[in-house]
Amino acid sequence: MRRLWLPAACVGIIILLALSAPLLGLPDPVRQDIARRLSGPMPGSWLGRDEFGRDVLSRLIWGARTSLGVAFAAALTAGLVGTVLGLIGGWARGFSAFLTVRSVEIIMCFPPIVLALLVVTLLGPGAATLILVLSVLYLPGFARVTYAEVLAARGRDYVEATRALGASPAHLLFFTVLPNIAGPILVQLSLAVAAAVVLESGLSFLGLGVVPPAPSWGLMIRGARATMEQAPLLLLWPCAALTLTILAMNLLCDALRDAVDPRTAGR
Repeated sequence: MRRLWLPAACVGIIILLALSAPLLGLPDPVRQDIARRLSGPMPGSWLGRDEFGRDVLSRLIWGARTSLGVAFAAALTAGLVGTVLGLIGGWARGFSAFLTVRSVEIIMCFPPIVLALLVVTLLGPGAATLILVLSVLYLPGFARVTYAEVLAARGRDYVEATRALGASPAHLLFFTVLPNIAGPILVQLSLAVAAAVVLESGLSFLGLGVVPPAPSWGLMIRGARATMEQAPLLLLWPCAALTLTILAMNLLCDALRDAVDPRTAGR
């Protein structure tokens, strides 16, 4: 459990910083000041100003709020729906498994970025569209993980004992099986959040994600690319924030995996 402390603390600090953006007294992240465009770090604007004279630090923190909000909403939605489908398919098996699990695996036939580009192009860019697209993309992963864990757990002694006591299938699934397979689902959730942050930033970079002038790390990278010769630091800050966030989440995924794996939990 000690390995969880550092990555969990890093991810917690990033999330806390994003949530506390309205309380930090930062400048308006969409307010433009053309007279100070591309200016470097200065008092009151510690990371400088971007190509429209907007405060970079403010847009960085508010962008974390946007990027993480989309990623967590999409991962939680996919996790909730995918877990329910996996539970039903793993317990009922047969045709029910085909309807609940095998059918959603069709989504895995398409490259994620191509499917995301198609849906966003049809529905239009925006945070709501991103959440919908990312939820659909990560739904099969949760369904497959839950399905496999239910198949492995349905013959265990504690399940048979609870069934012998007369528990209903719903009670068995949600109060007996689910708590005992929550570890792998939690690891899958952390993986989905990290992947969703990257994909959201990529789509925003392509102009198919968050709609300007709302702050987003992908939009900041896109805007800084055109002026990286005049102000290279504008490209550094969002790239560093994105890299550190993904690194912290990946370390947390590894620590969670080791914590829930009985072969490594005792080390």
